[in-house]
Amino acid sequence: MVTKVCSDVSGTGADIVVLHGWGLNSMIWTPIKAQLAELGRLTQLDLPGYGESPWPSDSPVTFATLCELTRAALPARCHLVGWSLGGLVATQLALDEPQRIQTLTTVASSPYFPAEPPHWPGIQPSVLNQFGRQLSKDFRRTVERFLALQSMGSPHAKQDVKAIKEWLFSKPMASVEVLDAGLDMLAQVDLRSQLQQLTMPYLRIYGRLDALVPSSVVEPIDRLAPTSEAYVAPHCSHAPFISDPDGFMEVWRAFFQRHA
Repeated sequence: MVTKVCSDVSGTGADIVVLHGWGLNSMIWTPIKAQLAELGRLTQLDLPGYGESPWPSDSPVTFATLCELTRAALPARCHLVGWSLGGLVATQLALDEPQRIQTLTTVASSPYFPAEPPHWPGIQPSVLNQFGRQLSKDFRRTVERFLALQSMGSPHAKQDVKAIKEWLFSKPMASVEVLDAGLDMLAQVDLRSQLQQLTMPYLRIYGRLDALVPSSVVEPIDRLAPTSEAYVAPHCSHAPFISDPDGFMEVWRAFFQRHA
């Protein structure tokens, strides 16, 4: 097992922990880092296998192990924010140890990512399969294509992709094995039937222009988690905290302050 998950800590007060998405690292939170650190003690984690948190060589790359390793790096109690794949991890952690999660926020995430026509919007399975096939051929270019897809529809798409690339390549890249396993997690993990078990305040933030987690999934998740709150950022795609950091923080700050 890895002995330490890499983290960057700033600010003081109530613990706030942010989890990044597939292929990236904790630098992705740069646009809102200062604002979050004004509200509490912010911990930015590199998920195991990403950035400066190496995956333990003696452990299989599974969703269960990813959650176990991440759980060990959390404070005793925290406000947990997860983006995309990080949102899936955050949801599982909230289900496993609700007493440790004061509030849960998922950003551009879903309890089940693949589309299931006609009633469940999501990523087309063919898209995930294509990225999986391309990873072994040219994994850096494949990740860059995925980043471009994340920004599709954003009014600042070019700027968003440029910034995300800089943050991505500022730390070690995840291995092909970890990236491939992450795609499997996005394709297979299904937490829909468990959402009703969540008891802590739960906020879901989406981007109206998101090409990966379409905002049309809001209503089906409303039914699965009727006590949660949902907000759709009108001019954002898959990374609303990058496309509109001030708008994102206005919504999240109000949520945090109600439950701090």
